[in-house]
Amino acid sequence: MARILLIDDDGGVRRTVRRLLERAGHAVLEAGDGQEGLRLHREWRPDLIIADIFMPQVDGLELILQLRREAAAVPIVILSGGDGSGTPDLRKEAALLGAARVLSKPCAPDDLIGIVTRLLPQSGSPALVERAPPEG
Repeated sequence: MARILLIDDDGGVRRTVRRLLERAGHAVLEAGDGQEGLRLHREWRPDLIIADIFMPQVDGLELILQLRREAAAVPIVILSGGDGSGTPDLRKEAALLGAARVLSKPCAPDDLIGIVTRLLPQSGSPALVERAPPEG
């Protein structure tokens, strides 16, 4: 069982992704924004982080930068649908800043579980951070 920190300002997304991850056998802790996510990361030390880009307080890009300074080996999965305002798509920037994978919302549950499984450390060995171009 892995410890996964889920950071998204949309409560519906958090509930859906949390249920999916818990059914796959993982422990999940939720944060409603990037600032809370950083605090929980420092307290809980998760094995993997899933985060949105567009959030209040600390956005996903700043979150990635901060996490890379504090916990370079922890895989980060960005799950974002954009902000709907015509703002430039920042998913490519998330990958360049250090996200292991970047997925578009909504994504297929099997795709998310497959990526989480591949990114998690196996048998106590460090996670292999797999870099792939953003989807979408």
